[in-house]
Amino acid sequence: MPGYGVLGPAEGTALLPWSWAEQRLATSKNYWAVTLWPDGRPHTMPVWAIWDPDAECLWFSSSLQSRKARNVAADARCVLTTEDADNPVIVEGIAEIVTDPESIGRVIALMNSKYATAYSVDFLDPAVNATIRVRPRWAFGLAHGDFTGSPTRWRFE
Repeated sequence: MPGYGVLGPAEGTALLPWSWAEQRLATSKNYWAVTLWPDGRPHTMPVWAIWDPDAECLWFSSSLQSRKARNVAADARCVLTTEDADNPVIVEGIAEIVTDPESIGRVIALMNSKYATAYSVDFLDPAVNATIRVRPRWAFGLAHGDFTGSPTRWRFE
């Protein structure tokens, strides 16, 4: 963040641990999903999403006919952000529509647990709805009250 007075990783309060970001990814109720229209314009919509620590990915769903799902099918680049702009976590990654029953069952279980819903696996019928996995390429976090000392970027292979 050149020009903002951000301190280096050995200065100030140091970099944030990945556990800080994971906690916010796990507890955020709403997220902003950014996908790309075929002409490259960004498309932003609010979604529910689930951080899956075992798979190190974010999951969200949408109708197959939605702009989000059609964008992901055409261009896998995607950004998801947590709802808290004071302590944001931004994840840039590669999205894919997943259709295998095991993954869909896992997402339903995670969704029901997180959002206190009682959806059956039919809710994410791949003939109607897209189950979208976003694998991070990098993530960024910033702690409120420590603008110059906390900005942290994590990279994933």
